[in-house]
Amino acid sequence: MLPACRRIGAHMPLGGGMVKAAERAHAIGATTIQVFADNPTAWKRRASLPRELPRFRETLERHDIRPLTIHAPYLANPAGNDELFFERSCAVLSRELEVAEAYAAAFVNVHVGSHLGAGVEAGAERVAEAAVRTLGTGHRAAGAPKLVLENSAGGGFGLGTSVDELELIARAVDRRGVARDSLGFCIDTAHAWGAGLDLRDPSVTDAFLADFDGRVGLDRLVLVHLNDSRSELDSRHDRHEHVGAGRIGQEGLRHVLTHPSLGHVAFVVETPGMDEGYDAINVRRAIDLAEGRELDPLPAEAFTLRSARSKGVAPAPPDDESTSANDGAGKQESAPGRRRSRGAR
Repeated sequence: MLPACRRIGAHMPLGGGMVKAAERAHAIGATTIQVFADNPTAWKRRASLPRELPRFRETLERHDIRPLTIHAPYLANPAGNDELFFERSCAVLSRELEVAEAYAAAFVNVHVGSHLGAGVEAGAERVAEAAVRTLGTGHRAAGAPKLVLENSAGGGFGLGTSVDELELIARAVDRRGVARDSLGFCIDTAHAWGAGLDLRDPSVTDAFLADFDGRVGLDRLVLVHLNDSRSELDSRHDRHEHVGAGRIGQEGLRHVLTHPSLGHVAFVVETPGMDEGYDAINVRRAIDLAEGRELDPLPAEAFTLRSARSKGVAPAPPDDESTSANDGAGKQESAPGRRRSRGAR
């Protein structure tokens, strides 16, 4: 049994069909999943919901796969001072929250983004403004999806690299009157490593979580992206690696997975080759770590997989199930000042 009945899953591609993805999640032992609800590299959102959605929801419920997380498009930059990008970011996040409600998703996860050189204080205020525009003030309806802010590795003026910066954001959001239970946080272990948090050392992880609890609140930490890293510590780079096969390593990730403070958190793997069979391998490796087993070495070909910018593809548009929702995604627009690595993401 997993410690404290923790939920471990993966980011699942939906391009082959939503119901198939849900069944695949169950087959590989995932008890939580994350998906893109639409094209992750485009502003435009489809107007109608996928026809498979009711069956997708029923399949997740039948297999007790929860919570469901929707990952927002990569383009969204709620921390930025570019007005056009900021307006588009708020619009796309509002739409993702609406869609998340229809999906019965618990979370809409978005990268905090880049302050584009304006400074961390200005960036935190910008994120708070985005929260007000997308969530409103005061309490939302019971069961409404949370907006979840993901920490940054720090490249390209990335915001949210430390507890100091996450606290700035939390305080700015609170001052604006956004309800505490409508906004949460996600810690990506590869991002934290890139930002200088040495997760190989259990005492460093313990101190980070205690500091986060005292200044932000562990009740607001709802999601962990359990990714190993190809990058050097404090490199400010974001390059994901297979679970336990990178620089953080088995014991560092095991300590995160089994930490007594994180029994309430959903753990999602975003590692290489998720559409090449490594979804099952990495979920299994995460479960093995959580249950105290040593991991076997991976074959050499595991480290030469074809690379893709997106973790998966969104469901096909409801009016043409044979058309990929990622058509045209090769353009891969980028927000100003934000560079994404072409590594294992």
